Amino acid sequence: MNDLGKNEETKQVNQEDLPETSDISKPDAEVMPEAVVKPEAKLDAEPVSDAEVKPESEELKADASADEPSDDDVSEPDESMESMMDLYEESFKRFTEGEVVTGKIISIDKEFVLVDIGYKSEGQIRISEFKDEEGNINVNLDDSVEVMVEWWDEEEERVILSKEKAENIKVWEDIKKSYDEEGTVEGVILNRVRGGFSVDIGVQAFLPGSQADLRPVRNLDELVGNKYTFKILKYNRKRSNIVLSRRAILEHERESKRVETLSSIHEGKVIEGIVKNITEYGVFIDLGGVDGLLHITDISWGRVKHPSELFSVGEEITVKILNLDIEKERVSLGMKQLTEDPWSIAIGKYPLGERVTGKVVSLTDYGAFIELEEGIEGLIHVSEMSWTRKIRHPSKIVSVGDEVEAVVLDIKPENRRISLGMKQVVPNPWDVISEKYPEGTTIEGKIKNITDFGLFIGIDEGIDGLVHISDISWTKRIKHPSEIYKKGDVIQAIVLDIEKGNKRFSLGIKHLQPDPWQTVPQRYEVGKEITGTVTNLTDFGVFVELEEGIEGLVHVSEISKEKIKTPIGKYNIGEVITAKVMNINTEERRIGLSIKRLEIEDEQNLLSEYVNTMRPATSSFGEILRENLQEKLNDE
Repeated sequence: MNDLGKNEETKQVNQEDLPETSDISKPDAEVMPEAVVKPEAKLDAEPVSDAEVKPESEELKADASADEPSDDDVSEPDESMESMMDLYEESFKRFTEGEVVTGKIISIDKEFVLVDIGYKSEGQIRISEFKDEEGNINVNLDDSVEVMVEWWDEEEERVILSKEKAENIKVWEDIKKSYDEEGTVEGVILNRVRGGFSVDIGVQAFLPGSQADLRPVRNLDELVGNKYTFKILKYNRKRSNIVLSRRAILEHERESKRVETLSSIHEGKVIEGIVKNITEYGVFIDLGGVDGLLHITDISWGRVKHPSELFSVGEEITVKILNLDIEKERVSLGMKQLTEDPWSIAIGKYPLGERVTGKVVSLTDYGAFIELEEGIEGLIHVSEMSWTRKIRHPSKIVSVGDEVEAVVLDIKPENRRISLGMKQVVPNPWDVISEKYPEGTTIEGKIKNITDFGLFIGIDEGIDGLVHISDISWTKRIKHPSEIYKKGDVIQAIVLDIEKGNKRFSLGIKHLQPDPWQTVPQRYEVGKEITGTVTNLTDFGVFVELEEGIEGLVHVSEISKEKIKTPIGKYNIGEVITAKVMNINTEERRIGLSIKRLEIEDEQNLLSEYVNTMRPATSSFGEILRENLQEKLNDE
């Protein structure tokens, strides 16, 4: 049976028909496919059977038996005949190889899927084209499907079709249309490749790394597996080369948002934004095409060490516009301004003397800063940390993060300052120390420290008493306390004085024994001859030790009747000498001695003895001599 004719104009789609492109220039003008000219149908080409004509004859007979027919009645047989001929002709229509047509699935078996494309015999598609990655067949009877005519089997009169190739052709058609109309395509980033990403948009395309986002992406793997919208920068079908850009889409969206945002924002407006970048001095917020800066000082009323402690990139936050410069497109933002300034009510919340609890947030050489609540910090000065201890650095008492209790000493909301005290939480031990240890009380304690000027003895927790070097012994001359004591020794002492204002506690060790100088006048009477050891020689005299701790001074004028400039060289240290007690001053602890007076007394005694033992004078000269000696003795 011969064909009645070929089909009307068909669009033959082959790779050779699509234009090539160069870089970013548009492809050449579309090359239109050749038209297939349909020849006039030859009615005598195929005989028509009686069965096929019989219905029309019966219809004509029925029309003839009717009344006089109208024009419409006359045309109905002609239209029916034309419709029948079209259907008949359609059944013999042959599609061009490479043409994409739509058909209906009429059968599914293990190897092929049969598709009715309006041809006299069904088309075949390999079943593998309908299987997914897991091997499941995703097709049902009566489904419509677009297919491409691959080739004709003349001998068996069958048509081999391809669903995948039809989809590929459609994808490239969509790509061309999107490029020509500057549209967009959607695709999934498959994996990273050199210089960018591989993207599935129906066919494989390339996304350069520089076109993946508005800013360089730190972690490129985060984009893999995600679906995005892209713009086609260039394509070449013959080379299967497609270059995409996501950045162009984002820039367009940002510009649109920027214009809209600038027209709607104003100072004082509360707006939502997305954290774009974090620095040590603040956070950049994307308000919708316009970036604003949230400075670190405007994040919180409280202390913020680094913005990264509170925010992360991509986080959505609410901010308030503080300042706006439309011309320079500069926007200053604030977050703490969304809440009330806590200092505005601080004076009522923290009155003087109020006991508060806070957290140590910072330490300096001069004190510790305590956070009482977000936005309010108080300072505990190092001098307000202990009643008794001398604190060199607050780290000796507290650490960052510690919870501490303190008392409000002063508050100045206008300066945002609160002075706190830790030691005021407990009673001042100096207020009760004088009652606990009145003067004259004997105490016992351990030597905690030894200095050049004395001993420090622990009394109560945080309170030390000082034994001055002069109060260690009544009589011993001590150059350094370590000559007698060592650190850790437990000793007794007597309370001499307590100065609460100056926080001084004076003790004495020598006061445990009577003062030997109180009995010196009785033991060393004036005019008494004493013997002692030379302990020191000076230009002004000789120091003589009478007993341990008791010394007397022989002044240079009392050494001899002869005038002596210095006793040095005349006496030696350790030499035992005899002198006469001339005077005693117990308050100044002084004893005056004289060697000269002792010598004079010795001479007088000798002279007196000589005069008394002289025989009566035998001459007037002898009598006169005796009288003169007696007068001299009396004068002395």
